[in-house]
Amino acid sequence: MVNFGKKLMADQIHEWKGYYINYKLMKKKLKQYLQQTEEGTEDRRLVIKEFSRMLDDQIEKIVLFLLEQQGLLASRIQELGEQRKVISGRSDIAKICELQEAYRAVGYDLLRLLRFVDMNATGIRKILKKFDKRFHSRFTDYYVMSRSNHPYSQLQQVFKHVGIVAVVGSLSRNLADLQNQGSDLSIYDQPSGVIKDPVIDQINASVDKLTHSTNFLQFLGQRALILQGDLPSEAEDRTDDQKYHFMSLLLNLINTFLYMVNTYIIVPTADDYALSLGAAATVCGVIIGSMAVAQLFSSVYFSAWSNKSYFRPLVFSSIMLFLGNILYALSYDFNSIATLLTGRLLCGLGSARAVNRRYISDCVPLKIRMQASAGFVSASALGMACGPALAGLLQTNFKIYRLTFNQNTLPGWVMALSWVVYLLCLWISFREPAHEAEDNHIAESTHSEHLVAENVEDGFIQPLLLSSKEKQDNDEDPDFDDCEESSEALHKPATATSIVSAYRLLTPSIKVQLLIYFMLKYAMEILLSESSVITTIYFDWSTSKVAMFLAILGLTVLPVNAVVGSYISNMFEERQILLASEIMVLIGVTLSFRFNRLYSVPQYVSSAIITFVSAEVLEGVNLSLLSRVMSSRLARGTYNGGLLSTEAGTLARVFADGTITAAGYLGEDQLLNATLLPSLLICIASIAATFLTYTTLY
Repeated sequence: MVNFGKKLMADQIHEWKGYYINYKLMKKKLKQYLQQTEEGTEDRRLVIKEFSRMLDDQIEKIVLFLLEQQGLLASRIQELGEQRKVISGRSDIAKICELQEAYRAVGYDLLRLLRFVDMNATGIRKILKKFDKRFHSRFTDYYVMSRSNHPYSQLQQVFKHVGIVAVVGSLSRNLADLQNQGSDLSIYDQPSGVIKDPVIDQINASVDKLTHSTNFLQFLGQRALILQGDLPSEAEDRTDDQKYHFMSLLLNLINTFLYMVNTYIIVPTADDYALSLGAAATVCGVIIGSMAVAQLFSSVYFSAWSNKSYFRPLVFSSIMLFLGNILYALSYDFNSIATLLTGRLLCGLGSARAVNRRYISDCVPLKIRMQASAGFVSASALGMACGPALAGLLQTNFKIYRLTFNQNTLPGWVMALSWVVYLLCLWISFREPAHEAEDNHIAESTHSEHLVAENVEDGFIQPLLLSSKEKQDNDEDPDFDDCEESSEALHKPATATSIVSAYRLLTPSIKVQLLIYFMLKYAMEILLSESSVITTIYFDWSTSKVAMFLAILGLTVLPVNAVVGSYISNMFEERQILLASEIMVLIGVTLSFRFNRLYSVPQYVSSAIITFVSAEVLEGVNLSLLSRVMSSRLARGTYNGGLLSTEAGTLARVFADGTITAAGYLGEDQLLNATLLPSLLICIASIAATFLTYTTLY
């Protein structure tokens, strides 16, 4: 992995060379300051003052150049506007096409400017982080807080771009006008009919990445934890477009939806099925959780498999889920709890969510990747709601030959049929994209050969032993002194090669985020998996009532995220929402406890809604923070950030479902409180951990 200093030098636009952040100088000064403070010749407060002034000057240089370039782009748009007025009302196709290309040329120049800003913004973040690491301080907190809203500071201009948004708006309007040339209606009279141009889509995606703009789709998409890489080059954009196939993406999302339906369709009837096979009702925890146990392993091999193919893992997934559901349905007539658990294990081994995430990350162009990520989350949420709702509709009992079809077996038969239909559609319509792992290997090999050739020509091949003078020179060279991307990192692969190496890339704050994710998944799984048992014991609810209750809970996912993504996250910092949501989950879990013999429906339902909705809000903010701060080395590869979060969530489900079955041995009176106590303790631990790392959650 090339360190940032070298990447900055390699990727910068030559004619703009003098306007980039002088990252090399900043690192050199940082080293000097560190040496001086250790020797006692420089006061720490003066170092902070001088370094802050230097960084202020660098940011001012970037911002002034940015404003100058925005002005040039605005002038070009104004000139093109004069030309557009000349042909207004005429149907000169050649001239219209010429103007459209001219506007697109402005758009591509704007993209170059956005990449310029992105590189500088990354440089600012890295140098701040480097200061904190070298001096063991919280300089970043001080610098950002003191300058984020100060009238004299230009820090926000690097991340918030009012001028650029105005240029984008002008480009969009003029391109839309040219596309609607000859129409009697204004583009403002038919907003839904305005055709978006690809260059505008790329610009909007770039602005979103730079500003972390928060809207419903953006917020929802980040919940997929499909990490966004650097702004792509034009060549990478074209490669993404070649890989993209709408029908394949749709089938990928359908797989996500069906898997979530398959997971939750048995929840309302799992306890009844266990009783019919001679087991205790609380064995429903093992029945539901066995799928999650298998998913712990399937996530890893599916993630590895997706390095080579997307089609074959999806086919294998469909076959495993078909067989698993057949065994689940036949268990009733076989009167075998072992067959039932085997069926659920096979279903878990067919979990292709790692492939679903990876396909979107690798094969969907950046300009629509956020929408596809939002589609992934929406498909999961709808599947979670539709599973119990469908179970509520399957309230019948009949036989065909020796096969029994009732509320316990029909979920298996229905899902088996669904996977057969899906497999046929997959076989007919899915298109295997270009093999990225091979492409990367070829590209990396070619790059390495070129690098060696260039180094030999330029005399950069290092001797095995350096003289003291050469060693000193190299120490002064910032490229040999990068704490984040050290010389060792140059010899490491660009992606993590194991769960252990992936874990080592996690900072303490990210580990806390994964703990929070574990906590919320544990609390949600306890609530959902034991709902049928608890409501039967205390309220004598029927399967239909349980199914309706779970479906209503599932349907809250999208509206809750719409409110948070569109409004709440624009009013408060995400770390504030994170902490508030954790506290609300704690309140919901506490209210769920049975404090006396009278346990009412209002208490159970209200506490369940508080817990579930708060956990949903918490999940959105938690994964949104993770998607921003997780290492870029975890964006792709087998052991990526999505896999880590999936493993953390799946492990939580396994422990939760195991807790339900274990608590059953304490008796019905103790079941509810025994399962809620671990949730309470883990929630308290996560809140304490959040307080300890609160200042790093930016």
